[in-house]
Amino acid sequence: MLPPNKSNIQFDAITDKSSGAGAIKVGIIGGAGYTGGELIRLLINHPNATVSFINSQSNAGKPVSSVHSDLLGDTNLAFSSDVSSDIDVLFLCVGHGHARKFLEENQLDNRIKIIDLSHDFRMSAQAEFNDREFVYGLPELNKEQIQSASNIANPGCFATALQLGLLPLAKAGLLNNIYTTGITGSTGAGQSLSTTSHFSWRANNIQAYKTLNHQHLGEIGQSLSQLQQKGKIDLSFVPWRGDFTRGIFISSQLNCDLSLDEISSIYKAFYQGYPFTHVSDEPIFLKQVVNTNKCIIQLEKVGTRLVVHSIIDNLLKGASGQAVQNMNLMFGLDERAGLKLKANFF
Repeated sequence: MLPPNKSNIQFDAITDKSSGAGAIKVGIIGGAGYTGGELIRLLINHPNATVSFINSQSNAGKPVSSVHSDLLGDTNLAFSSDVSSDIDVLFLCVGHGHARKFLEENQLDNRIKIIDLSHDFRMSAQAEFNDREFVYGLPELNKEQIQSASNIANPGCFATALQLGLLPLAKAGLLNNIYTTGITGSTGAGQSLSTTSHFSWRANNIQAYKTLNHQHLGEIGQSLSQLQQKGKIDLSFVPWRGDFTRGIFISSQLNCDLSLDEISSIYKAFYQGYPFTHVSDEPIFLKQVVNTNKCIIQLEKVGTRLVVHSIIDNLLKGASGQAVQNMNLMFGLDERAGLKLKANFF
């Protein structure tokens, strides 16, 4: 067992919540980055959760609002260097490779559920660690498994947007050769500074990167093959860096002989009952989903060529929002709890 966190600061009247009976006690590892910040913003407003601690080695002792300055007046929580075992669920908002390392170095009680936002446990070959087995946390694909899971591997942002655009076709056995492009905002690169995330580089600029070799291709192929087990699925993916802060816009092209109305019916039937994924009959644009946990899909067809557009907020449906959605499902809550967010439309 881990030592109790001596420096925990619980919610006070500012958040109008307490860690009383019935509240899900949450711990966060890596709370200073973009995904950690979004997770904190969601959880301090969640009706069924209370944050017990937020771990950040580099910011220990500092108020959370000193790093996430928009939270000034919303919480009196401070970052901690310790980890408490008095929690129900632990979110790992750490870099790729560091989640596995954390679990190797820290012995957690098996009753503590884990939601990992890195890529360490997304592939089925790496989904087991000691006595823990991680379920791939895409609710539109694995909702029932998530509801009974103790450990979740949260999907990647590009992977989420791309998969949600293609899953209905996979279930119908209609995937073949797919050509996909996708553009993402600068927050997708994380908070650490690099040449390509610097404002003076991003402004008025775009760039293709990791062409045909993006790290999310493995999990995408794994999910699509889960639904379409027969026939070869050949996916070519060209991602782009955009000169905006958040959001992902995906466009996938493939051949399909069905009419647009038939394809639209397949999509709407597939996503019926999934509260965050919607099919639009009108052209879509990124501001519809920024600051929400939604994915919106639009279909276009010319001749036999089908184009599937899908849009998400990379930090919410592509990361922290989906992680909270998974937490809701794991604890038997309405999966929309704490996620009724308004788009930054203007």
